[in-house]
Amino acid sequence: MEGARQHIKPTPHRPRGGGICENQWMDLSPPDALDETATQPLLICEHCDTVHRRGPLAKGEVAECARCGAVLERCRGMGANALLALILTALVVFVQATLWPIVTLGLNGQYVDATLWDVIHTMWLDHSQVVAVLAALTLFVFPLCKIFMLGWLLLYARSGRRAPGFRRLMVALHHLGPWTMSEVFVLGALVSIVKAHLYFDVLPDPGIYAYAGLMLLITLFAGVDLTRLWDETRGESP
Repeated sequence: MEGARQHIKPTPHRPRGGGICENQWMDLSPPDALDETATQPLLICEHCDTVHRRGPLAKGEVAECARCGAVLERCRGMGANALLALILTALVVFVQATLWPIVTLGLNGQYVDATLWDVIHTMWLDHSQVVAVLAALTLFVFPLCKIFMLGWLLLYARSGRRAPGFRRLMVALHHLGPWTMSEVFVLGALVSIVKAHLYFDVLPDPGIYAYAGLMLLITLFAGVDLTRLWDETRGESP
C-alpha cells in the first residue's frame, strides 16, 4: 500500500515556445530517479494531476492520492476469466429479463401480463414517444452494448492481448456507464407495484426478478476498475 501512494515530487514543467501547459509535472533530479521512473507504471490523479508510481495492491486494498486523498485505483480481485464468466451470466439474465413478463395486472377476474417491450410499445402508442425511446435506450440498447463490448475486451484480455478497437471501446465504455439504468427501472417498478395494489391485483413475474439479478451484476461491475486493462494487455490491433 505504501508503494502505491508514493508520488513524484511535482515541479513545474515549462513548455517551449511560450505556450500554456497546465498541470504537467516532472521530476528533474536526480537523473537516476528519472530513468527508474520511466520504466515504472505511473498513475495520474484525475483531481489534482499528481503523478504516482503504481505499486501492487492486495485484495481489498485501495490506492489513494498522497496529495488530495482521492481514490486512484482499487484492487480488482478478479481475473479476466472470472469477469468474462460474469459477463456471460449477465447476458443470459439480460435476455431473460427482456423476454419474460415483468408484471401481471388483474381486475375483475381478468389478468394481463406485460414484457418490457409491451410497456415501451404502449408508451409509444400513448403519444409518449420521447419516454419510450429513452426507456428503450437505457434499458435495452445501452446495457446490451455494454455487455457485448466488455465481453469482446475480456475475451482477448484472457491471453494478455488487446482486442481490435480496444482504445475506442474503452472510451465508449467510459461514456456509456451512466446511461445503463436497470437499477433505476427496478426501483421504479417496485414502487409502481406497491401503489398499483390499491387498484389492481398485482403479481410480480419472473422478468422483474431477472432485472433485480441484472441490477446486482451491474452493481458488481461498477466496482471493477477496468482501466487496469490498459496495463494488463499489450499489442493493440488496428
